[in-house]
Amino acid sequence: MIETLDGFPDNVVAVAARERITRQDYLDVLIPKVDAALARGGKVRLYYEIGADMTGVDAGAAWEDFRLGVEHLSRWERMAVVTDIEWISRTINVFRIFMPGQLRVFPLSEAEAARRWIVAA
Repeated sequence: MIETLDGFPDNVVAVAARERITRQDYLDVLIPKVDAALARGGKVRLYYEIGADMTGVDAGAAWEDFRLGVEHLSRWERMAVVTDIEWISRTINVFRIFMPGQLRVFPLSEAEAARRWIVAA
């Protein structure tokens, strides 16, 4: 499940993932939030918190994640991924070279630092 997080500026899409992440989560929550942020103009920042209770990602969600990233490749300014799940951190670090914006992975214990970083000028 993906849920939106409040308290971020308009140019930051902030979400938290818990339990199983599905394609429908992307279609219902994440993609509309990104599209709305992009419609306001400029580049978008993403704060993506993945809790320790995340149990998996279905294939449809992985596809939507890839599609969303590539479709708006030049419009990502900064991304903060906050997680203690090692395979996610490793995967992000492998694909970081393909991202045009800044991308940082933070452990859950540094979520507040990640929030400060994502909104910093």
